[in-house]
Amino acid sequence: MNVAIVTVGDELLAGETVDTNSAWLAAQLTDRGCTVTRMTTVPDQIEVIAAVVNEYRAATDAVVVTGGLGPTHDDRTMAAVAAAVGRELEHHPAAEAWLTSEGGYSADDLDAGTTDLPAGARMLPNEVGVAPGAVIESIYVFPGVPAEMKAMFEHVAAEFSGEPIYTEMVVADEPESALLDRLETVQERFAVDVGSYPGEYVRVKFRGGDSDAVVAAADWFAEQVTVADIDNGDDVDAVDDGDIADSNDVDDGDTS
Repeated sequence: MNVAIVTVGDELLAGETVDTNSAWLAAQLTDRGCTVTRMTTVPDQIEVIAAVVNEYRAATDAVVVTGGLGPTHDDRTMAAVAAAVGRELEHHPAAEAWLTSEGGYSADDLDAGTTDLPAGARMLPNEVGVAPGAVIESIYVFPGVPAEMKAMFEHVAAEFSGEPIYTEMVVADEPESALLDRLETVQERFAVDVGSYPGEYVRVKFRGGDSDAVVAAADWFAEQVTVADIDNGDDVDAVDDGDIADSNDVDDGDTS
């Protein structure tokens, strides 16, 4: 199952807010056997959001959109998704019913637009905040607030699935340039994906659908390199930071 992730918010593009949503979602989806093929941040502009969502839903099995939900002037994601699928944005009785029965709100408490969803959408309750999410065709719309997004994802996590992917890692205490010949050899010898992530040490990750092949590749590689002597959490964290910094395709920012 191929999935695209779209985060929405001017503050993300301005670097005013740090994104943890994309990385968290990508990890969750990958753990479920999905392949995340795109991660993109777009501004709070209906036409831009709609265009990107339409492009991605044509190329993937599902699109996950976070941010820009709610009744304020810059919360435009629901309207954009409605435009992308050619539907009207309309009051959703199930959203109001949930907020008044489970969310602790009265109908008078809710700002205009809070319960507006694309026509025919399946409402996703927001157990941590207010603005509901939605599923419309292959598009999943979540809030940008991380706690709200994570809680909402749990309602639909089972809908994302694929072949399990197994991962092993070897941390090498050699320059990445010195490892090139062995990286090339391990890719030739084993049917696995290999990624190298330089930092204080070089993390080499082996991924694939055959657990035996992944373990065999990692074991072989570990015998060919100088394995880093990492005995404490600080060193591991330092290596992790190198891996994160290498993920150049992920824009930073969280939004509501």
